Amino acid sequence: MADRSYLAWPFFEPIHRELQERLERWLDARRGELTDEDGGIDESCIRLVRLLGAAGWLKHVAPKSERGRGRLDVRVLCLLREHLAYLSGLADFAFAMQGLGSGPISLFGTARQRKRYVARAATGQAIAAFALSEKEAGSDVGAIATSAAADGDGYVLNGEKTWISNGGIADFYVVFARTGEAPGTKGLSAFIVEAGDLGVEVAERIEVIAPHPLATLRFSDCRIPGDRLVGERGDGFKIAMATLDVFRSTVGAAALGFARRAMDEAMARTQERQLFGAPLSQLQLTQGAIAEMALDVDSSALLVYRSAWTKDVTGERVTREAALAKWAATEAAQRVIDRAVQLFGGQGIVSGTPVERLYREVRALRIYEGASEVQQVIVARQELARLTRQYGD
Repeated sequence: MADRSYLAWPFFEPIHRELQERLERWLDARRGELTDEDGGIDESCIRLVRLLGAAGWLKHVAPKSERGRGRLDVRVLCLLREHLAYLSGLADFAFAMQGLGSGPISLFGTARQRKRYVARAATGQAIAAFALSEKEAGSDVGAIATSAAADGDGYVLNGEKTWISNGGIADFYVVFARTGEAPGTKGLSAFIVEAGDLGVEVAERIEVIAPHPLATLRFSDCRIPGDRLVGERGDGFKIAMATLDVFRSTVGAAALGFARRAMDEAMARTQERQLFGAPLSQLQLTQGAIAEMALDVDSSALLVYRSAWTKDVTGERVTREAALAKWAATEAAQRVIDRAVQLFGGQGIVSGTPVERLYREVRALRIYEGASEVQQVIVARQELARLTRQYGD
């Protein structure tokens, strides 16, 4: 990436700057492998997971245990996602889903669960997935209908999950299901379901504008042993939100990587393209567009790494900070990429060009892991709660 000045910001420590340098060297050496998608989406994604695992990058989704629980370095995750997204949306996806899919086990799983699932995800030997959404329960987690009924020393799952990234290629899924301790979000629990368990079926593969493995899963009397419960019964909502609390900031980092790439491509194009006898970059309207892109990129970076730093340093929930980072960075990236396409002119909508590919890839980021409108609700509720704590009812 052209701009590295942000690494001097006080959000980063020497370990992060050293990691960034190693990562850039590795990405430069493996550029061809990371951007090759000729083998098909499923095969490419599996290959990328193996490649990232063999290189040691996936170990960052498998943190060392602290007092029986894992601790993720969110700044590292953000740096990795930003740089991977700059080069390849699918490589970023492959990395991110290993983290999101194994995150609940890293944060709340037993030592045995972490050894069996997280350790394998960290080497690329197993592909992970996070199964929360349903047709009628996306942003409204309390509406989850998939059930997990206690049965002897295990549980029986019934229901469907949809929009599941890595659906169809994952070796294991963390599935959130209703165990009924209380209504709404208080009656949910988290379970590990292996792809080979009886009663697990890929009901439908879903094709989207920026292809990646995505599916609807069906659970029909799927029986799993009791030791596949993650955390405690009734803690499913807490586990899901704590996981998203970490990874929501990294979605903003991926958007930042997309935006930086689009800006770099646009600036190069405007200096090469001649218009009215001079480079396009000499037009004031072009310079205004570039200035707005720079504003969006830097403000996004500040919010993303403020959120990551706060989580790493305090260890506390960063619901508000992560929501602001995800919301602002994804919306900003959409604007930056749209401007880049406009500056490219007709070439910007030719299939396969970098800015056209970015235009398709960025759109989903404004929806998954909480749409922008949901982030607005989260931020507003956090602000109102702060006001209530300060001044009372």
